[in-house]
Amino acid sequence: MKNGAIILIGFMGTGKSTAGRMLAERLGVEFVDTDEAIERELGMSIPDIFRERGEAAFRAIETDMLKRLLDGSRRVVATGGGAVLAAENRAAMKAGGTVVALKASPETIIRRVAGGEGRPLLAGDAAANVRRLFEQRRTAYDFADFTVMTDELSADEVVRRIMDYLSKESG
Repeated sequence: MKNGAIILIGFMGTGKSTAGRMLAERLGVEFVDTDEAIERELGMSIPDIFRERGEAAFRAIETDMLKRLLDGSRRVVATGGGAVLAAENRAAMKAGGTVVALKASPETIIRRVAGGEGRPLLAGDAAANVRRLFEQRRTAYDFADFTVMTDELSADEVVRRIMDYLSKESG
């Protein structure tokens, strides 16, 4: 297993936070969700940050948080779905540890994020927004060291696949 963090990337609704918590528990390391860390630090929800400061400001805050979390420590980091959009973030992730992409079909994502609560990029027609963003980001997660398709898998199965990969990577 590479040194540093295990960084989970993927579109919203692919299971990064759920699988990340389970993975960290199994590995006996800290779990950090970048969105939750940002909300804690600023005392504001992600939708409020988007509304009051705008997406560009949020992305700058996200980059700063990511760099601080990828300090060489062993932890599991679940990133926001758009964290991969900045080349600077992708480089930090590749240098910071093992990058695992969780992917799912647009239909699965729409089913999982129905309601769009707390997801400012889904405001309005969530299904149309998922499809639009999914198309825009189709190759954004391709730099990962390992990819898991999560459509038909339980969180436990996703974690098992990641653990299998990590053990092979270290062997």
